[in-house]
Amino acid sequence: MTLISAAMLASVVGVALADGATITGNVVYRERMLQPVGAVVTVRLEDVSLADAPARLIAETRVAANSGPTAFSINYDPGSIEPGHSYAWRASITAAGKLMFTTNQRHTFDPQANAVELLVQRVADGPAATLPLAGAWLAEDIDGGGVIDNLQTTLEIAADGKVWGNGGCNGFGGSAKIEGDAITFGDLTATEMACAEAVMNQEQKFHAALRAARSFWIDAGQRKLLLRDGTGKLVVQFAAM
Repeated sequence: MTLISAAMLASVVGVALADGATITGNVVYRERMLQPVGAVVTVRLEDVSLADAPARLIAETRVAANSGPTAFSINYDPGSIEPGHSYAWRASITAAGKLMFTTNQRHTFDPQANAVELLVQRVADGPAATLPLAGAWLAEDIDGGGVIDNLQTTLEIAADGKVWGNGGCNGFGGSAKIEGDAITFGDLTATEMACAEAVMNQEQKFHAALRAARSFWIDAGQRKLLLRDGTGKLVVQFAAM
């Protein structure tokens, strides 16, 4: 196990309290590879209740990454868990400031669980060429909060950068600037129909995620498109249609 400072190993930020509740767990990945010297696992507990706002940090811990499952322990203040709110785990592995692995599916927080396993997947070094970006994509997860069952939120991308789709209620159109694995969406014009509150919340969250997107990579094997913000956080996961 790579040694890092005691301060890093003990780092718990946000509102986590030394005498609060403690949950242990493992961060795991399926690839057969060694982690480089200095690689660090970060685990965050976040409030993901608001569809149109960034996730709110509840607690965070960092530990040295193992070449295999990495155990962690995190303290949090039970008083910060509010009834009716949604909470989820997010984990990543970084080395020399570069994001190497991250969670790309929702891991819901269960306050009754004493242990949790968080699966992280490798971040590609660049865009995949075996499955083109141009095409039709269906949103499977938006900002770690999942999507409403049987509601289609879609994005279509043309080779010339034109984009269009449906946020779940309203159709939209516009353009995107694509350079290498970098992507930014311009102003998107949408229709103005009104739908159920939950549908409108998801649509607003989707458009906020597109505005935040700064890079993409394609998992050709699983036929997935992942959009990330400037910090490397996954903001939308799509499946090819």
